[in-house]
Amino acid sequence: MTHQITLQNKRILLGVTGGVAAYKAAELARLLCGAGAQVRVVMSGGATAFIAPLTFQALTRQPVATELLDSGQEAVMNHIELARWAEAVLIAPATAHCLAKLRLGLADDLLSTLCLATVAPLLLAPAMNSAMWANPATQENARVLQARGVRLIGPEAGDLACGEVGLGRMAAPEAVVEALAGLWQPGCLAGLSVLVSAGPTREAIDPVRFLSNRSSGKMGYAVAEAARAAGARVCLVSGPTALPPPAVDEYVVVESAAEMMQAVMARAAAHAIYIGAAAVADYAPQQAGPGKIKKTAATLSLELHKTQDILAAVAALPDKPFTVGFAAETHDLENYARAKLSAKNLDMVAANWVGQNLGFDRDENALEVYWPGGHRQLPTAPKPALAADLLRLIAERFAVQTMKN
Repeated sequence: MTHQITLQNKRILLGVTGGVAAYKAAELARLLCGAGAQVRVVMSGGATAFIAPLTFQALTRQPVATELLDSGQEAVMNHIELARWAEAVLIAPATAHCLAKLRLGLADDLLSTLCLATVAPLLLAPAMNSAMWANPATQENARVLQARGVRLIGPEAGDLACGEVGLGRMAAPEAVVEALAGLWQPGCLAGLSVLVSAGPTREAIDPVRFLSNRSSGKMGYAVAEAARAAGARVCLVSGPTALPPPAVDEYVVVESAAEMMQAVMARAAAHAIYIGAAAVADYAPQQAGPGKIKKTAATLSLELHKTQDILAAVAALPDKPFTVGFAAETHDLENYARAKLSAKNLDMVAANWVGQNLGFDRDENALEVYWPGGHRQLPTAPKPALAADLLRLIAERFAVQTMKN
């Protein structure tokens, strides 16, 4: 961990399920105790096949619970008492089977039962084969759990126990502890106002047709929600999407690039940070037809004009906010991203590949983030988790810039 994390006297219930990554839970228990937390461990039956309960008992100096109905474990609180005792429930590793059970609300062992009985925050550190993580059923389970307020930490990309390389590796114990500690720390953007633009724009050809792009708005909405979770006051300016309105302080719906320009410029100066995650049309029809264009001619020509550059306009303000742009590229990503950073006087660019099973209209993404003199890679992750990582980086760079000024 890059800084001292304190969990003094926080009551953490650590759930361990049956996967090879269970060995990481031992280091996790050690780190939690080292940070001052009171730790109780509950293991699934499968977890005991990978690591012995005695290991956790030695690390936490507390009995380990493994059975829902075990009259011989008098020293261990029952599932209701455990559920009420915990200030946070952390399951690491959380297998695909664990995610499915929690999504369905099953209660067939001690761990799943107390998850239903607790009102404490629930955090999961998934770990599984990359194909299992990518399976639509697992992805749907993850989305449903996140929509209910369950927080996912990872998974990460890397070497897997099966010998493959891919997304599914349990997050490092240090990262899990840091994410857990965030429950009791002021958000990294506390007290700041953040303006986010998201989604595509639609440029009218006639009253029934338009030019647009494949952006779903998922990344921009995830960024807005992550900024809100980080303690910021958030305004989201959104193009047309199929997404439900997120829990932000101000939600503005626009359609065209011109409307987005007007909405953003009217608000930019009042915000400390602007994150331009929208896929704004670069060109729009010179003039929209007053009526529906009939399919009579063999060909049809459209004259297009360049739309106004919202990012550049915000970055050119006399007292500009910390300005973050996005760059979606099909090739030469780094050169294009760095050129955009310089040409538009941005403070940061988050660049991602498109057309490689990532980017537009996907539930996962990966980012290469550039700023003057720096770069960081944010590996493939579900967009909500990736957005949280990006917001932490933005907060870090914003603080550095503020100190310089």
